[in-house]
Amino acid sequence: MTAVRDRLDEQAAHERRRAVRALLMSPLLHAERDLDRFRLVRRHADWLRRWFADQAGWTLTVDSTVARLRKVLPTLDDGTRPARARRADPPFSRRRYVLLCLALASLETADRQVALGRLAESILGSVAADPALADAGVTFDLDNRDQRRDLVAVVRLLLAFGVLRLVDGTDTDFVTGTGDALYTIDRSALAALLVTRNAPSGIDATTLDERLAAVTAEFVATTPDGHNRAIRTHLTRRLLDDAVVYHDDLDEAEQAYLTGQRHRLTTTVAAATGLVPEVRAEGIAMVDDRGDATDLEVPDQGTDGHLTLLVAEHLADCLRADPDTIVTRAELEVVVAACIAEHAPHWRRDVRDAGAEVRLAAEVVDRLAAIRLVRVDGDGIVPRPAIARYAVAAPTLPPTPPSLFEA
Repeated sequence: MTAVRDRLDEQAAHERRRAVRALLMSPLLHAERDLDRFRLVRRHADWLRRWFADQAGWTLTVDSTVARLRKVLPTLDDGTRPARARRADPPFSRRRYVLLCLALASLETADRQVALGRLAESILGSVAADPALADAGVTFDLDNRDQRRDLVAVVRLLLAFGVLRLVDGTDTDFVTGTGDALYTIDRSALAALLVTRNAPSGIDATTLDERLAAVTAEFVATTPDGHNRAIRTHLTRRLLDDAVVYHDDLDEAEQAYLTGQRHRLTTTVAAATGLVPEVRAEGIAMVDDRGDATDLEVPDQGTDGHLTLLVAEHLADCLRADPDTIVTRAELEVVVAACIAEHAPHWRRDVRDAGAEVRLAAEVVDRLAAIRLVRVDGDGIVPRPAIARYAVAAPTLPPTPPSLFEA
């Protein structure tokens, strides 16, 4: 019986790790389109709720149709992962973020189904009725094709979130003005989308930074235990969310806590997630050796992946030559141009376009910054210690033993 019980416990632990990884990868799961992962999360919902609440201070809600992990980011100034409707799409602009908020507000009061044109008219009315948007330079014009594309990008993001489901038509018809598209609204997903600790309507702050801090503010007990718990929660969030946690990104209290509790923190996260802790003098990385809990990684396939590896190698060499090196964007664009000249026959055609090196260099920098391999400081690119793994050195061979036939 003991062996059977141990086997069942081992199976349950394995399933819980899969469930944690599923939620880290997709914090909003739908029973209809994510059936296997949703069932796994629902089966272990009680354990998952307790673990996320105790270790990261995150709330997990699970009902018959939706599982939602309400994550609170460890920092509020990370702009390295902007919203994108699709992976290859450009990041959301300021207008698109505004349209997203207005679309969500409109969908709250819409019928079960909504046409894209009707949603556009509702947003148009909201923009016209709010002088603050005009004062902020936010406009929306249905006669402008680029702005219609902005709305379509918002709708595609909501499709990716599962808030909308396409019933009929295409968004391309809306952009070209030749037709419309009809969507069904998933009320459960819509209600679960917003993640705040405090109601935005009750916030008096005016600046963006102040409002973000206010809606995400959490109660911290003014006791030593409360202070330590807040630090532990913050560090766990970073270990779960950040590709690398560098010591120099932490304040003195966090560094001291991590020094004393490093083994406990990394062991706890590793046991629940299956991520592998890699501890170095500069920081800690929880390595996803399976790749199923990571939204962005290097290496990757295709032109973008190859170029990213080549640029990472160059920056790693720069760091090895000078630990205080800063590479300017202009210098990096020269490197990218040289890579294009060498590898263009094997890469996609648009790398030959005039000025492609500027766009590609910017994309590579954004990717490397998102996984904490570089830091962007104005016009300078600062390679960070973890990029050293992409340095390439000449191979070394052990000395050849003397031949038995040598005198």
